Order: sequence, then structure tokens, then C-alpha cells
Amino acid sequence: MDNSFIDSLKNNLLKRHGVLGKDKYFNSAVLIPLILSEGEYHLLFEKRAGTIRQGGEVSFPGGGYDGEKDKNYRDTALRETYEEIGIPEDKIEVLGEMDTLVAPMGVTVDPFLGLLHIRNLNELKIDEKEVERVFTIPVSYFIKTEPSKYFVRLEVHTKKQNKSGEIVELLPVRKLRLPESYSSPWKGRKHRILVYETSEETVWGITAELVYEFCKLLEQEP
Repeated sequence: MDNSFIDSLKNNLLKRHGVLGKDKYFNSAVLIPLILSEGEYHLLFEKRAGTIRQGGEVSFPGGGYDGEKDKNYRDTALRETYEEIGIPEDKIEVLGEMDTLVAPMGVTVDPFLGLLHIRNLNELKIDEKEVERVFTIPVSYFIKTEPSKYFVRLEVHTKKQNKSGEIVELLPVRKLRLPESYSSPWKGRKHRILVYETSEETVWGITAELVYEFCKLLEQEP
């Protein structure tokens, strides 16, 4: 079979850039899994189990970096993939790493592209405590389909109310002699949210951003 698709991906994958102050974020990594099915490349997705954080949402295999288990973020992506869907490292060809995504919620995501050397999804061993189901969507769908774009507004608050109803200063504006305007919420810029409404599930948020950047990667000249 013509391997130009995979060769193009390898050539276009960008060298990873550092992120200043990365240690102040929750650092995570994901595998963006590719699988060849009936002569066409598909992206493999998970639907998270309803009982865990962000339950019911669509994601790629991945999770938080663990300094005791992982030497680097590549290890994180591969470890989490094995834990969630049971694909061992020797069946994953890591094609390269995309740039780090910094999410506005204080999270960084280091994405790795990986080609799964499996015949079909029956080879997966799904951890049902974390994953409700897996499904695939052809890469061609995302290339041809523009995501819907929505915009929300983020704000920074210098105070919060605790469980007892007391106001807690997170940033003592007056004590630090900062401009009084910072006592009120800082109105941030618009934040874009991408949404792909597929026949399987709605792919949105960070996962949709990763898919969108993956498609832009395919558009680059080798």
C-alpha cells in the first residue's frame, strides 16, 4: 500500500517547543491514534466513562504526567493508552510529536501521533472504569468538514466565596497597592471552542482542537 500518508505526517511533524512556566500547569499527554481500516486511515476516540471526571466526553487516550512512572510525556501517552484501551507499546508506532497545547483552564497537553498496528478494535482491552466505548472516524471526514466555532468569555476573579460564605481574597489588591480596577473581575478575551458534530459523538473542546491542528498538519508541504 502507498505509505505517502504516513511519510507526509512524519515529515510535517513539528519539533516540540518549550512552554515557559510549564510547571505551574497540570501537565498531561495524549496519543492521537491512527488505525488503518479497509484501506483508509481513521482516528480512534474514546468516550469517557460516566463515573469519572469529565464523564461522557470524547477524548483521546491520555492523562496526567507521573514523575514516578514516566521519563517524559511520550511515556505518559503510551502508559495511559495501555491502561485505558490495552494497546501495548510494541503495537504503537509513534510517528512524532505535535506542539504543546496550552488550555485556558490551566492544563497543558503534549500530543503524540501513533499508528496502531492492530487488525481491528477487537484487539483492544478496554478499562470499563475509565472508558465507556471506543469508535473510529475516517481522517477524510475531518479534512472535508469544518468544525463549528463558538466563543465564550473568560474572566479572572481576585476573590472567591468559601463554603462558609466568607469572601476570600485570592489577590489582595489594596494591600499590594494595585489599581482598584483589579478588585473587579478582569474581563478576558474571547476563547474559541471548536465542535465537530459527527455521526458517532460530538467531538469538542481540547480534543477538537487537537483534531483541527492535526488536519492543519496534513495541509503542510513536506
